[in-house]
Amino acid sequence: MKSFTNANPKNLAQALTLVQQARAGGKTAVLAGGGSDLLGQMKERVITPDVLVRLTSIKGLDQVKEDKGPGSGVTIGGLITLDALSRHPLIRRQYAVLAEACEDVATPQIRNVATLAGNVAQRPWCWYYRNGFTCFKAGGNTCYSVSGENAFHAIFGGGPSHIVHPSDTAPALVALDARFRIAGPAGERVVPAAEFFTLPTVDPARENVLKDGEALVAVMLPAAKAGTRSTYHKIMDREAWTHAVVSAAVVLHIDKDVCREARVVLGGVAPIPWRLPEVEKLLTGQRMTPELVAKAGEMAVAGAKPLAKNGYKVPLTQAMVRRTIEGLSAKG
Repeated sequence: MKSFTNANPKNLAQALTLVQQARAGGKTAVLAGGGSDLLGQMKERVITPDVLVRLTSIKGLDQVKEDKGPGSGVTIGGLITLDALSRHPLIRRQYAVLAEACEDVATPQIRNVATLAGNVAQRPWCWYYRNGFTCFKAGGNTCYSVSGENAFHAIFGGGPSHIVHPSDTAPALVALDARFRIAGPAGERVVPAAEFFTLPTVDPARENVLKDGEALVAVMLPAAKAGTRSTYHKIMDREAWTHAVVSAAVVLHIDKDVCREARVVLGGVAPIPWRLPEVEKLLTGQRMTPELVAKAGEMAVAGAKPLAKNGYKVPLTQAMVRRTIEGLSAKG
């Protein structure tokens, strides 16, 4: 690992200033939360910063707060650990899909350190990017997975890069219609979760709209509606310490056995959390019959374009969406 300077700012403004000062002096600087992904990249020399600005020294960015006023929702600090978020009673009670997604990340040791913002903004785990290949994600102009090893790559939204977004919490947050509060040198801005993630066609080197020197500091969730049910289902190639081969975040608002509103978002199958609007339209206004749920599974894989070695993801996704919706709609 290349030597670097560790900075511990007292507040967010100082953290952003430290990054600007480093870059003004010709040095590279990165912001770090828990650092579980970042430090791995540094060890492998995927990235080699001169200055590491640790956000964990800043107080108050790891809290869950109910916003004031009726129907205001919840604000979650970006530096909250995944373990703390998964165990928070309010999140478990009203936003089960997010709590379950946090529980499914990696191992207990990592969840005790990894933050919500870090999980959302983590870089791809494609072996070409992580092992020194000059691919699109590393500033090159080639996606080696197209003709190489692609068993775990995208079946939706691929090209020119075919990575899959590695976050478990990202599909859950898109399904919950969350908003992200971002802070940077130009001030703060709020971006809907559905607009935060970007396809490779926008910029093959990036996965989201974060600009240099910006940080995801908070996640805002709308108030949970009565009758809302949600869950997160993840399929892995081994028991732990791995990312989703396929996952689904499903949020259903059910009233008198009729689905009034639906959000279905896939993980592990695309460069961004992959929302299924046609499946949502199919379910909305309908009673959750076995035939309807089976149709939802079929529609979930419409337009899939698998590569040479990941075609198995198509029937796997279809079956998982069907079983996840079926199980959730059966809950009283």
